[in-house]
Amino acid sequence: MFDGKSILITGGTGSFGHKYTEILLAKYTPKRLIIYSRDELKQFEMQQKFNANCMRYFIGDVRDKDRLTRAMQGVDFVIHAAAMKQVPAAEYNPTECIRTNIDGAENVINAAIDNGVEKVIALSTDKAANPVNLYGATKLASDKLFVAANNMVGTEKPRFSVVRYGNVVGSRGSVVPFFKKLIKDGTDHIPVTHQEMTRFWITLQQGVDFVLKNFERMLGGEIFVPKIPSIKIVDLAKAMAPDIPIKIVGIRPGEKLHEMMCPGDMAFHTFEYEDHFVIAPAIRFFHRSNNFTANALNESGKPVSEGFEYVSDTNPHFLSVNEIVQFNGASLQ
Repeated sequence: MFDGKSILITGGTGSFGHKYTEILLAKYTPKRLIIYSRDELKQFEMQQKFNANCMRYFIGDVRDKDRLTRAMQGVDFVIHAAAMKQVPAAEYNPTECIRTNIDGAENVINAAIDNGVEKVIALSTDKAANPVNLYGATKLASDKLFVAANNMVGTEKPRFSVVRYGNVVGSRGSVVPFFKKLIKDGTDHIPVTHQEMTRFWITLQQGVDFVLKNFERMLGGEIFVPKIPSIKIVDLAKAMAPDIPIKIVGIRPGEKLHEMMCPGDMAFHTFEYEDHFVIAPAIRFFHRSNNFTANALNESGKPVSEGFEYVSDTNPHFLSVNEIVQFNGASLQ
């Protein structure tokens, strides 16, 4: 699907962009793979690792529509990964978060439309479902923008969809590298915000594979949610540092005790597939049916039960301490 195509990744120097680039270059022969981001140092460092002839490095900010429009010329597929993601930082700098996550999403949409891009997938987060913090609220707004963009173009291109998943193991700024540094520095305790805190858990490999597959599955307007395990943060601490005491330090500003990916209020629009859920648009599309019981690969889904929720603490698949070690392997070392 990606052979001979031009692909652009916003925020491409992040953890997802690195893994996506690695997999795309290993499995396909793209015409161009464009890394769009605003940090020239991260781009320089990424160029030392990925310098295939198809690679292009484009410095720019998603807040800059003109720059995005120029970067997307001749592009077939866009993965929108750029975002301001740190929950406390967003709480203390709300305007900056809004400009990147909401205004930036609108710019990506308009640049894609202006250039006739074929398909766009925006990366979202479990924090966008029934959000309690600004980061989650901005990503919910972003999700709504990408879904509604399909009505803007009607039967024309692009098609827009969203992928929503939970904590990515080992991604920059996440809990695993934080715990790693503490352990390396000889900490006398591992700080955990709450004894009962749970999170959805996915590896970078799984996240990238899910996005790649959904470019084939997407009809446009749906939110894809993978079926993934949950963990307790205290169990993660035990898996990473079994001999170091745990200290409960309290929940941070804007932090949830448990995360949700499919809210009960959207159960009427949610469909279950073999390895994922699809949240269909709540708005009516004028160019096509809102029936998402089958996708572009002819996989079949079924409506979930009334009031169905997909939440990290009631997830039927939980990892034990030993399973966390096996599941994450070297990423915890």
